[in-house]
Amino acid sequence: MIFRQLFDAASSTYTYILASGRGREALIIDPVKEQLEQYLTVIRDLDLKLVTAIDTHTHADHITALGDLRDRTGCVTRMGEFTRAQCVSVRVRDDEVIDVDGIRLRAVYTPGHTDDSFSFVLAPERARAVFTGDVLLIRGSGRTDFQGGDPGKSWDSIVHRLFVLDDDTRVYPGHDYKGWIVSSIGEEKRANPRLAGRSRAEYIAIMQNLNLPNPRLMDVAVPANLACGQP
Repeated sequence: MIFRQLFDAASSTYTYILASGRGREALIIDPVKEQLEQYLTVIRDLDLKLVTAIDTHTHADHITALGDLRDRTGCVTRMGEFTRAQCVSVRVRDDEVIDVDGIRLRAVYTPGHTDDSFSFVLAPERARAVFTGDVLLIRGSGRTDFQGGDPGKSWDSIVHRLFVLDDDTRVYPGHDYKGWIVSSIGEEKRANPRLAGRSRAEYIAIMQNLNLPNPRLMDVAVPANLACGQP
């Protein structure tokens, strides 16, 4: 399997490209508009055909490349069924499986960071990895104070939808701000300071008292992303 983890330094966003092999169909998760040419270079160099571009949720800290990738490659754009982005080609449902040339992703509705957030489990038959977007981060979790976020739903999504995966399931988040690349479900159960040993009420209290400023690009990024990153 081809797996590439790419990074946008301006927004600390991870983007993932997956394919079953060289010369095969590929998918991309959470692409950033400013990195479009980088993605196209990887796709060209590996002789891939991009057929699916996925956003885990409506981002507030960067502009998506979904629309640009669709224009440049003819790929299908996908988001969860609760997205308000009218430009998305396909809306996926909870527990729906996306199959791209043998790369299988199970869509898991994981609201809390936003009300449209989905995670995607790789090889759902044995859960090799999960792409968590912003709901579960490495040693953290996505903020819950805008775009329909809800700390109680965040807890429920993480504990009841993600932490039920095998402990050795790798966790690939949508962001990291400390240089961490990958974690695992077992690690986050044991070591995530917002979750390990906490009750649901304690987690809600933590999230309600983060007092973070709004993302710098929020007023621009959200409306742009509802149009798949295009004017």
